[in-house]
Amino acid sequence: MRILICGAAGILGAATRDCFLAAGHRLACIDREAGGTQAEGERWFPCPDLADPQAAAASIAAAAEWLGGLDGVVQLVGAFDWMKVADSTLADWRGLYRANVETTLAVVQACVPLMAGGGAIVTVGAASAAPAGTGMAPYAAAKSGVARLSEALASELAPQGIRVNAVLPRVIDTPRNRQDMPDADPRDWTRPEAVASVILFLAQPDSRAINGASIPVTNPAGAS
Repeated sequence: MRILICGAAGILGAATRDCFLAAGHRLACIDREAGGTQAEGERWFPCPDLADPQAAAASIAAAAEWLGGLDGVVQLVGAFDWMKVADSTLADWRGLYRANVETTLAVVQACVPLMAGGGAIVTVGAASAAPAGTGMAPYAAAKSGVARLSEALASELAPQGIRVNAVLPRVIDTPRNRQDMPDADPRDWTRPEAVASVILFLAQPDSRAINGASIPVTNPAGAS
C-alpha cells in the first residue's frame, strides 16, 4: 500500500513508520523538516505548517506524486497543553484547535482528491477528551473536534470507498511524558508501538468493516 504519514518525526510517528515498513508498505513521511535517516521504501517531505491549507496541499501533492497515489493516510499531527479554564486564554484554545483540528482538516482536504481508488484515513483523538478532567478542557475540546470531524468524514466519504476512523490514546509512554509526569507510573501507559499496531490495522483492508469509529487505545504497557 501507498501510505502518507503526517507528523512522522515524533515518537508515535517513528513507531508508526516502523510498523508500516515492517508490513511492507511504501511511505511518504511529512513533518516540519525532512526528517533524519530515510529507510528503504520511504521518503520525507517537509511542511512548515500543516494547518496552512496551501502548504499542506503542496507537500501532500509532492508526496502523492512520489508514491504514485494514496491508499492510506495517517494524520498524527497535534499538540497538548494542560491548563485550567480560569487560567486559559482564547489564544490558548485557538492554538490547540489549530494544532489539532485545523491540521486534520487541511490534511484531509488535500488528500481526498488524490485517493481515487478508495482507501483509509486514520486520525488521532484522545481518550481523555470525554469526560474531560481538571486542566484538560482546551485540549479535550480540540480532540473532540478531531473525533467529530472524523465521524462526519466517514459518512461523507463512504460513497467514495474511503473509510475514516480515529484512535483515542490516553497517555502514551514517551520520554516527554515521563519527564513531565515524574510521579506517575508509566506501566499504566500505552506503548507507542501498541498504538501504531492499531493504526496499521485500521489503514489496511482487513479492517474494511470498520468506518466512523473512535477506538480507545489505552491498554497499559505491561498488559498482554
